[in-house]
Amino acid sequence: MDQKIKIIKALRTLKSNAEYVITGSVVTEEDFNNIGWVTGESNGIAITTKTNPHSEITWAAVKAEMDKL
Repeated sequence: MDQKIKIIKALRTLKSNAEYVITGSVVTEEDFNNIGWVTGESNGIAITTKTNPHSEITWAAVKAEMDKL
């Protein structure tokens, strides 16, 4: 299974309504730390932050879910 599909499925499993922007693949914790987490919207454009606002979505939890796939 493609890595991008795995990360999306893992994120949906952990928090189905989390909004994010992923550029590239997420295979390491460093990649995970570069996810753009959507915090709002302005004129139809997502406002993102690199600070993950979802305490239940950690690299360890995401990696565990990805490993299950």
